[in-house]
Amino acid sequence: MMRPICIIALICVTFNLSAQQITPTPEQIKTLTAEWKGERFADGRPKTSDRFLARLKNVSLEEAWGYLRNKGYQNQFEGDWTIIRPDSVMVGRVVTAQYMPLRPDYDKLIKDKGKTEGRIGGTNSWPIDVLQNGDVYVADSYGKIVDGTLIGDNLGNAIYAKSHTGVVFYGSVRDIEGLEEINGFNGWVKGYDPSYIQQMMLAGINVPIRIGRATVLPGDVVLAKKGGIVFIPAQFLEDLVLNSEFVQLRDAFGHQRLREGKYTPGQIDQQWTDEIKKDFLQWLDIQKDLPMTRQELDAYMKDRTW
Repeated sequence: MMRPICIIALICVTFNLSAQQITPTPEQIKTLTAEWKGERFADGRPKTSDRFLARLKNVSLEEAWGYLRNKGYQNQFEGDWTIIRPDSVMVGRVVTAQYMPLRPDYDKLIKDKGKTEGRIGGTNSWPIDVLQNGDVYVADSYGKIVDGTLIGDNLGNAIYAKSHTGVVFYGSVRDIEGLEEINGFNGWVKGYDPSYIQQMMLAGINVPIRIGRATVLPGDVVLAKKGGIVFIPAQFLEDLVLNSEFVQLRDAFGHQRLREGKYTPGQIDQQWTDEIKKDFLQWLDIQKDLPMTRQELDAYMKDRTW
């Protein structure tokens, strides 16, 4: 059986050498994201649950990072961002774009192919055309700031009209005051500059990309907060959220019982006794605002080792 990393490499090499497509086919994207077993968009990307995306906003970066580390995914975080609205949280499904320094012959291949596919406008607008509601436009523009501004306020308005979220750029933007005026739009970028995009080219849409320390695939889920961004493989979203919500309930119970003096810190911080577990279950019965449904909670606790 071909290993996943070999599959990704083969798809990327085939794409880059042949330049037969700007975006991988739905079947190729399914191969890239083979561990996702649920519903998909027409382009092949995982169609993760809107309900769990909304609940993801309450998950801390540390909880998400720790969960993924325990699953063996140690390269899913990138920090040190300039954020348009730093006190906001952004979640969504990833649409990727790869940019590279301009090489005229390759750039011509991409633009010629785009014409045959009916794409219009500058190539930096093409990823925007494929966005759907709830998507986040994530682009690797190799940290270029001066002459590396992928969007200004015009394209920012187009992005928000289609996605109702924002962008993550390993590069820069321009027209920052105009972008700030787009109500609801947000962006995690590496800088601002008044220049316009030059000597850059689009190399692919919905291909695997690198964002700093992280490897990002199309259909991943973004959790973007003030402290940075975690890129979550789609297959982990539901369990990650439920795990975080359960930990929050455990912590709330433990903190309350510590304040009441019922248990010592040593009792709460170690493996719980059957007595504490029973107390916790009784405590759950009187909670009015659980972060998940009781059915979800009961199902989760069946497989939980506490």
